[in-house]
Amino acid sequence: MMNRTELLQLIANRENSRVEFKRDDCHPDELATEISALLNLEGGVILLGVEDDGAISGLTRSREAAEEWVMNIARQNLQPAIIPVWACMEIGVGKNVGVIELGADSPGKPYKARRGRAWVTFIRAGSTSREATREEEGRLYQAARLVRYEIKPVPDTGLEALDMDRIENYYQDVLKRSLPARTDLENRRRLLLNSDLLVEAGAGVGASVAGLLLFGKNPNRRLPQAGVTAVAFPGLEKEYNTVDEERIRGPLTPRVSEDGDVVERGVIDRTVDFIKRNMGSVAYLDGGRRIHKKSFPLDAVREAVVNAVVHRDYAREGTDIEVSLYRDRFEVISPGRLPNGVTVEKMKEGVVRVARNELLKEILRDYRYIEHYGMGVRNRIINSMRRHNGTEPDLVEGDDRFTVRLWKAPRQS
Repeated sequence: MMNRTELLQLIANRENSRVEFKRDDCHPDELATEISALLNLEGGVILLGVEDDGAISGLTRSREAAEEWVMNIARQNLQPAIIPVWACMEIGVGKNVGVIELGADSPGKPYKARRGRAWVTFIRAGSTSREATREEEGRLYQAARLVRYEIKPVPDTGLEALDMDRIENYYQDVLKRSLPARTDLENRRRLLLNSDLLVEAGAGVGASVAGLLLFGKNPNRRLPQAGVTAVAFPGLEKEYNTVDEERIRGPLTPRVSEDGDVVERGVIDRTVDFIKRNMGSVAYLDGGRRIHKKSFPLDAVREAVVNAVVHRDYAREGTDIEVSLYRDRFEVISPGRLPNGVTVEKMKEGVVRVARNELLKEILRDYRYIEHYGMGVRNRIINSMRRHNGTEPDLVEGDDRFTVRLWKAPRQS
């Protein structure tokens, strides 16, 4: 619970994405809107008795009446109902401010607020609350793990959209399992339905998002966000002049031999190839000898790319994974925030056990792209970079993206 000094500091800093000022004589639907919007982002604080300009007008009700009013709204004007943390503080002579604290890890997303007879999902955009779009509401359901976007059917696709050569290669040479003959369409379709590579769509079946990403003949025809944009720049920032660039399209998975050797590369391996040919090398002296080595360890590069593929938000249409190489660093930007419950701290400790796209994770694990115990970031990125050149990778979560940044050399302080 905050103290009086912290409260005054919040008021002085004005409204933002996690702080809302409100009078306590507003309509109950208005307060419910602000509560739902904050809960659907990362929680926050609503201060009752504070004007939009930060002036403290105080509660118009008694402390007890204000608390009862807030709790009734939280139960009756919000779905699912909540019990917020409530406090009341005296600021100045005879002026009380009500404090509604809303936790960051609220489990009921998306929260809906009553608007007349309807229930509406709201989200926070800066210091204002607005109605969520259909896409934004879908991401909230996905974040709450109520809807898995990766097993939704892709419109106008079916069995013919999947590369049967790759699927047979996966079952026979990766899993060492048999599968029904191509002429046995009914049993082959049933196997792919049970594997979620196909999903029921109306009266028929369609390729799932994951099925198309992993084994699609042309994933980008129906999923334009399914790919990587890779660019190598000569300097320290993005610019029009580039050293190399490639839009990498196609299925994520490779084709492998019976011994597991890659015979046809997929998007992941092609992206790593782009980085290898553009990363350059660094030189150093070792006992009078000049030694050259690659700028980054390949296990760190591959893990950064695989993480982006597995954790990105594929519901964000029209946005590729971005791979950028600069004179001093390498970056992978994955669209979307981290999945629910995943934090940078947990990734560093190696205690992450969940992914936004579980089916992608499981099948890429079969190809040995992913470690079995969630230790990839810690072992393959952080520890690899420490051993390679003594640098600490940057793991940065933004509002709508996650960035992994590797440095060629220690930065000057």
